[in-house]
Amino acid sequence: MTSRSAHPILGIGLMLTAMAVLPFLDVVAKHLGREGIPVMQIVWARLFFGALITLPLAARLAGARGLVPNMPFMHAIRASFLVAATGFFFWGLHYLSIADCLSIFFVQPLIVTLLSPAVLGEHVGLRRWVAVVIGFIGTLIIIRPGFQELNPGVIMALLAGMSLAIYMLLTRKISGSAPAMVTTFYTSLMGAIITSAAVPFIWQDMTPLQWAMCVLLALIANGGHFLIVKAYDHAEASLLAPLAYSEMIMAVAAGWYFFGDFPDVWTFVGVGILIACAVFISLSERARHSEPQRDLEREFEQP
Repeated sequence: MTSRSAHPILGIGLMLTAMAVLPFLDVVAKHLGREGIPVMQIVWARLFFGALITLPLAARLAGARGLVPNMPFMHAIRASFLVAATGFFFWGLHYLSIADCLSIFFVQPLIVTLLSPAVLGEHVGLRRWVAVVIGFIGTLIIIRPGFQELNPGVIMALLAGMSLAIYMLLTRKISGSAPAMVTTFYTSLMGAIITSAAVPFIWQDMTPLQWAMCVLLALIANGGHFLIVKAYDHAEASLLAPLAYSEMIMAVAAGWYFFGDFPDVWTFVGVGILIACAVFISLSERARHSEPQRDLEREFEQP
């Protein structure tokens, strides 16, 4: 068993790195969907290959006995919410660009912040509330609700965001109970078991290239979520939640490069607000944790 630590700056860095990696998961999933692969099959591949990739690393860290989870029911529930979040989001990509789908999906940090005091007993300070609200305004500027026609992708993205919010809260609740790689393996394995019940009914044969893309999907997903688990080992959920907005930066770039979805000027305004929120959170958190150290130094300086 590992213990939680209080290194919020490290947690922030890990979360920002994860957010730079994960949009490429959407690129691969959107491409597979365009080629006619069913959404549930893509989700299954992401989790099945994810479990295979992380098994050797998890076994090396925990040993054979350590691969039996301490809280199997909690891990199963957590995996089911990740399956729901992934499935709804990939489904939404059929109707929306990566940037639009992701911007709507970002209702999840607000839900995490709203629920973290009740679920996790965390204190949410004014600065975090302000950052969440401003970040959410940024996403509204990007999608401009009421100025474009509502389509099923919007509903799918909202459901994905709600599902991931609960997944994030459960991640924080179990953090420290096992090494991050072992937790990542649990999630992939249980998610693969859950989706395996549905996949035979919708299976679509895949080419060798599509199989290779499925493996790539798992590599990106597991790498990103491993970083998220490590981040939650070092910082509170309500602190890390607003930083998820930074994923929009890479999502906009990837959507433009791979699919020609070039954002308009209002999208850039919204993304600028998201960047400002991430920088503000990082700087204010650094200042908050350095202040006690400065007070201690001043105390020892006094005669």
